Amino acid sequence: MDKVHLSKSKYCKAKQCNKILWLNQYKPECAEQTASEAVLENGTEVGELARELLGEYSNIEYQSDLSKMIEQTKQQMEKKPNIITEASFAYDQNFCSVDILKNDVNGVEIYEVKSSTSISDIYLDDISYQVYILLNLGYQVKKASIVYINNQYIRKGELELDKLLRIEDVTEIALSKQEEIKEKIKEIHQYMEQESEPTQDIGKHCFAPYNCEYWNYCTRKLPENNVFKIRRMRKDQKLKLYHKGIYEFKDLLKQEIDWKSKQQVEFEEFNKEPIMDKEKIRTFLKNLYYPLYFLDFETFQQPIPQYDGIRPYMQIPFQYSLHYIEKEGGELKHKEFLAEAGIDPRRKLAERLVKDIQKNACVLAYNMQFEKMVIKNLAELYADLREDLWIIHNNIKDLMVPFASRMYYCKEMQGSYSIKYVLPALFPDDPELDYHNLPLVHNGGEAMNVFATLAQKTKEEQEEIRQGLLVYCKLDTYAMVKIWEKLKEIVKK
Repeated sequence: MDKVHLSKSKYCKAKQCNKILWLNQYKPECAEQTASEAVLENGTEVGELARELLGEYSNIEYQSDLSKMIEQTKQQMEKKPNIITEASFAYDQNFCSVDILKNDVNGVEIYEVKSSTSISDIYLDDISYQVYILLNLGYQVKKASIVYINNQYIRKGELELDKLLRIEDVTEIALSKQEEIKEKIKEIHQYMEQESEPTQDIGKHCFAPYNCEYWNYCTRKLPENNVFKIRRMRKDQKLKLYHKGIYEFKDLLKQEIDWKSKQQVEFEEFNKEPIMDKEKIRTFLKNLYYPLYFLDFETFQQPIPQYDGIRPYMQIPFQYSLHYIEKEGGELKHKEFLAEAGIDPRRKLAERLVKDIQKNACVLAYNMQFEKMVIKNLAELYADLREDLWIIHNNIKDLMVPFASRMYYCKEMQGSYSIKYVLPALFPDDPELDYHNLPLVHNGGEAMNVFATLAQKTKEEQEEIRQGLLVYCKLDTYAMVKIWEKLKEIVKK
């Protein structure tokens, strides 16, 4: 084990699985990134804002030499009563920085800040570990609390910090965990002394509380077609089958699994011909009419609402793409909208949307519940646009239906009806429709992340990102056009 310190983050990783910590130490190159830039940014943003919660404070700046942070903390602790953020302590090779520490003459209160909207068990482990260190250093811990986001808060005017952030006293729980922490720390240090790679079987710890960054490494010896590749099956069911020694596709065929999972296995195991229910596809297509619009939104989220009428982590639309055909046999045309960074994009987007879509047009979306949710939120916000927005909302139809209901299915869809699987299944050799060929943004998660942090970029970076967003979103609706055309082609055969 690194002789410096076991940190609270390392402790929490070991609570999930000791081997994560061992691999981080000895095989870090085998890890795959699981947290996005935007997620990390959210945590930092909430943490910095929460420092103001208890009033004036002194901050211990991060330094690679942890001993300097510990020494500065000791100096600040002598100035009681005061508030210290990132107060840093070490006991017996165990280190922690307390997000907010209230330093009173008769003891301390510690506050752990999370950008989540609820308290999980791993958060309780996190703060309990901090309490362990402070108690062993001789401090009286009067209170241990977790600060987290109130997702019911709606901003109206100035940000109300006391309403945005919830504080929950978890002192009793933290104190009850002290013996458990002592034993776990001992176990961790012994575990980390192993020079050869420890064995650790797959289990629920691979997915909870976080998806493990070493999943692909730890499952590298499984066959390509294994139970964890089944799309429509719960993780606990996959693990149950795996631990019974049933994980190859050929073995799954003998098990009682739902029909969609069995269908995926059969198609990939026996290379079956595609399902094409032409009558059902034809009925679906007959319900569409001209003018026909193909709509896709991109949204982002804010843990700290920057605009009125926004809740934490509410989906805020910032972009859309529209491909459309005004009449049968008509020309395919395109319109798009992309908001400027750092401003509330909703009003301009809503105004443009009702202008860009002809009244009573048929609108196609892929997984329409998302587009309907976005339009519903806009309609509730802007009374003068409400009627036109509701017309669009009520005229949306879902291009996902033929694939979700298995009117069309082939082995290349790998059990999924996501457009990212359907598209290459229908057009396997078309580079124009390959998201991997895009220059910057390749999926909705990346679009959300890059726009959420766009205002912090340089003008040159912003322009490059904006072009990447436009190209990506345009492909989303163009892909829908191609899928619609393919369905029409199927029923004509």
